[in-house]
Amino acid sequence: MNDGMKALLAPRSIAILGASQDLNKLSGRPIKFLLKAGYKGDIYPINPKYAEIAGLRCYPDLEAVPGPVDLGIVGLPASGVIGAIRAMGKKGVPAAVVFASGYGETGPAGRALEDELIAEARQNNVRICGPNGLGLINAFDGVMATFSQYGYGDTPAGPVAFVTQSGALGTAISALARGRDLGLGYFVNNGNESDVTFVDAMEAVLDDPRIKAGTGYIEGLKDGEGFCRVAMRAMESDTPLAILKVGRTDAGARAASSHTGSLAGQDTVFDAVARQFGVVRVRDERHMLDVAELASTGAVPKGRGVAIVTQSGGAGVMMADRAEELGLKVPVLSDETKKNLATVLPAFGAMGNPVDVTAQFIAEPSMLRDSVKFVLEDDRIDVVVVWFQLMNQFVDRLLDIFGDLKKTCTKPIVVAWVAGPADGMKALRKLGIPVLDAGEAAVDAVAGLVRFAETRGHYLAEKAQRKKALPTPVALPAGPVPSLAAATALSAFGVTVAASKLATDAEGAVNAAREIGYPVVMKIESADLPHKTEAGGVRLGVADETAVRAAFADIVASAKAHKKDARIDGVLVQAMARGGTEVVLGLRRDPVFGMMVMAGLGGIFVEVLKDVSFRKAPVTAPEAGRMLAELKGHAVLKGARGREAANETALIDLIVKVSEFGAAHADTLDELDLNPVMASAAGAVAVDWLMIGRAKK
Repeated sequence: MNDGMKALLAPRSIAILGASQDLNKLSGRPIKFLLKAGYKGDIYPINPKYAEIAGLRCYPDLEAVPGPVDLGIVGLPASGVIGAIRAMGKKGVPAAVVFASGYGETGPAGRALEDELIAEARQNNVRICGPNGLGLINAFDGVMATFSQYGYGDTPAGPVAFVTQSGALGTAISALARGRDLGLGYFVNNGNESDVTFVDAMEAVLDDPRIKAGTGYIEGLKDGEGFCRVAMRAMESDTPLAILKVGRTDAGARAASSHTGSLAGQDTVFDAVARQFGVVRVRDERHMLDVAELASTGAVPKGRGVAIVTQSGGAGVMMADRAEELGLKVPVLSDETKKNLATVLPAFGAMGNPVDVTAQFIAEPSMLRDSVKFVLEDDRIDVVVVWFQLMNQFVDRLLDIFGDLKKTCTKPIVVAWVAGPADGMKALRKLGIPVLDAGEAAVDAVAGLVRFAETRGHYLAEKAQRKKALPTPVALPAGPVPSLAAATALSAFGVTVAASKLATDAEGAVNAAREIGYPVVMKIESADLPHKTEAGGVRLGVADETAVRAAFADIVASAKAHKKDARIDGVLVQAMARGGTEVVLGLRRDPVFGMMVMAGLGGIFVEVLKDVSFRKAPVTAPEAGRMLAELKGHAVLKGARGREAANETALIDLIVKVSEFGAAHADTLDELDLNPVMASAAGAVAVDWLMIGRAKK
């Protein structure tokens, strides 16, 4: 954590500029909250109208403050903020929280004012959280640099950090966390993110070893590279990140030239990056807090094997269905486990998985305790989810059971307590047992942490591969790159493309076909016709000279009919690829995350089927393999229904090389489409490609 962020999050002294004597006003609340939280640093109210506020000496200006100030909370209207920042620079205050609105969120005039504010802050070396934000809380140190309503209640420190781009929703989520005894060590709402961004804040709070889970609400992300860096930091420290990202509708890539571009929507890309870097993407605030609760108690399974122990057969089936939908395993228990269960369960109980202990365990508490112990001893099981309902009269008995289990079991235990009493759920959480209020919610949270653990394992295992140096990039022109030039550039990176020659007349086409060998493929070459098939500009299986001459004339005529003013460079003559499955590979520059690589089942219907997988480039070979495994049509590559199986090793190698090409040309490439790539038992070769160089700015 750098000095500016340290002063922001853990200040030794705080000045409140524009402080009010009315402690319920926005500029008075920070003083009230700081005193209530027992902040141990110096508090300096600043307002020339008052001599004291809440028993604290009040100063006319910052210059009059006798000691150093780490953090300035600016409770002034927008018209007074720039002067306050200038005063902080003179005083040497390294960080500020700015509450005022009226900046970029209001339009061009506000944006200009915000630009002026940031210029002043940078000139004076002041880091700004805000403007137009609620500020922040560091509950560990009693730092209450906020006017949020959340500050009126208890703000117990805990192992969860929460960074939010929404003030109102962020306050609501914080209150929900408090209601379930989930302590927030940090709460940060940085408003317009004019300086301190979501990434800056999350990176800083994750530096605190007391934080065991990071949570966040995102509406728009500015720093994709930083987000990936934070996610890798979280994997390094084994600190799960649960992120609620809104804006799932696709408003991007509408004008893309390639299939890759048209499919690389904003939400699709974020989802892929989250999957690649171990971020648990959650559906809503409840799901986020569920994941955080499990993570903060260390309930991160080491594998996908889930045991379900329940007092309801119906609940067990419901949870088992959900587990398998999410890719978890609900394995049949070993014979030894079943034998052990038979010694404690009634004859009418279920000893498979789910395990139904029935209501009989109320009379015999050891039945539930021993059943959970037995299933956790099974090598096929990595986590157990225990479901029960109500039990108001048996809270003490349950606490005894789970207290014993917590002492003796090393694998995670998650409780789904439906309609349970609040005091019982609170007491169970104090034992370190995560308690959720629904069966499917428990399974969803477990699944998110299983994915985190698996991705973390991949990340740690593939560290050396990610350090591989990229080949030297080649020069690319702006706009559509001619096919042969593109083929040469790709070949330099080991990307296999079909042998090709450009012919400007029929005789040249005949010579090219003779040299390549029949049969050949012939395609129009025109920067104005990126989708050749739609222009009638492709002929397959051209078998002799007569057919080549006829095809040349037909292709040129069709292209001109499709677009009269199209610039036609000639006809490309290519070797004919035989057999295999059509695959699409591609690259697309995302405005937030940079170069993304795509793989999917190809052909002309790729945009209809949308069976594709994205990753941030470059990728390792194992990551490329995981991309293929995600495809709904992956079985086709395996040779479904008697089809020839593709050489997946060769296809994976091609994905890696395409991703390396993209990463190396991050500054000069906008899009690349290889569609189709023919993936056969013999290997993988691109037979059509479209490359768009980046225009210089």
